Amino acid sequence: MNQKQIDRINELYRKSKTEGLTEEEKQEQAKLRSDYIAAIRKNLRGTLDNVSFVNPDGTITKSKGQK
Repeated sequence: MNQKQIDRINELYRKSKTEGLTEEEKQEQAKLRSDYIAAIRKNLRGTLDNVSFVNPDGTITKSKGQK
């Protein structure tokens, strides 16, 4: 997801509040929002996959997603 796509999401949101969207714009908005959510989930998964836990005995355990 790049900044241009995020700007377009915001532009469509503002337009929906003022004058409304055409059916094509509504479909575009839904697709962009879906792509945005997928990107956020992918980013979060990458972050969680890199989490390690320090045990009380001082050992480090990687999260289940890590190998």
